[in-house]
Amino acid sequence: MELHVKNREKLLKSLRQHLTETSRPLYGFVLLQGGEEKTRYCTDHIELFRQESYFAYLFGVKEPGFYGAIDIATGKSILFAPRLPADYAVWLGEIKPLSCFQQQYMVSMVHYTDEIVGVLHELSNVLEKPLLFLLHGLNTDSNNFSKPAEFEGIEKFEKDLTTLHPILTECRVLKSDMELALIQFANDISSEAHVEVMRKTRVGMEEYQLESIFLHHTYMYGGCRHCSYTCICATGENSAVLHYGHAAAPNDKILQDGDMALFDMGAEYHFYGSDITCSFPVNGKFTSDQSLIYNAVLDAHNAVIAEMKPGASWVDMHKCDGSKHLRKKETHTIVMATTIFLFFFCTEVLH
Repeated sequence: MELHVKNREKLLKSLRQHLTETSRPLYGFVLLQGGEEKTRYCTDHIELFRQESYFAYLFGVKEPGFYGAIDIATGKSILFAPRLPADYAVWLGEIKPLSCFQQQYMVSMVHYTDEIVGVLHELSNVLEKPLLFLLHGLNTDSNNFSKPAEFEGIEKFEKDLTTLHPILTECRVLKSDMELALIQFANDISSEAHVEVMRKTRVGMEEYQLESIFLHHTYMYGGCRHCSYTCICATGENSAVLHYGHAAAPNDKILQDGDMALFDMGAEYHFYGSDITCSFPVNGKFTSDQSLIYNAVLDAHNAVIAEMKPGASWVDMHKCDGSKHLRKKETHTIVMATTIFLFFFCTEVLH
């Protein structure tokens, strides 16, 4: 949990600096709403919960229904926990006291979610309508917006919907040593699982059987209950489908002799994920054409890795040409396309 303490300190420092540079007072509260549990349509089956990523970054809370606040003036961190009904203990286990959450998540104080208005007004001291910095901004990958916190009584506060998102997003871009250690673990266990899949791949198996091997290994030996994304276990012509493996194409083709496999799978550990893609022949032997393309991609990959360093241009990385196996005029399209993909992959792991 020290990681999340450091993350809050990092945000607080960046936000205070921004307010100072824009001649704004150093008061108000960062307020984020955590994720909510969802049931499967109209049933009582609750889907396995995974915390909202911005909230996870700042507070590390694994339970649903929480809110979190940071007092800009004092630096104090406050969690607001849902007030659970008595029968929760029968169905879902122990109802933890607030002191348990305070100790577990290393925050300054913990209150119930129905106390947000009173607690924040009391902490703000003299302000009639305290200022809330709420998370609202566009995710350019999905074109979806982050959801700003909502709660009963929010009209009693002033709201700032533009300041927090770019600052918090920038904080998440540059990883600390603690974050890198988590990412390294997720990558290590995922790499082990990919090797295990390769060892057990045989002609005649179903793609989903190899997905299950990966999931078992990362959960059994790494404690990774979640994946970073839906596993892509593509063989043959399915390898050309970028996001194969979804419900309409559920990794269910039988592996044929001579097929190439493209497996894109990554485990997640404590909210930090890996993203690993690899290709190999399902029968264990490359044809001459398969070997030619594979090594062209490998050379392109190695050329990009060799050139990557702080200050390197993203555009220049796309132009790296490391192929030794084909003449330039034959490989230009291949190397450009694969280099773009591989460089995207290499950077995606760290974000």
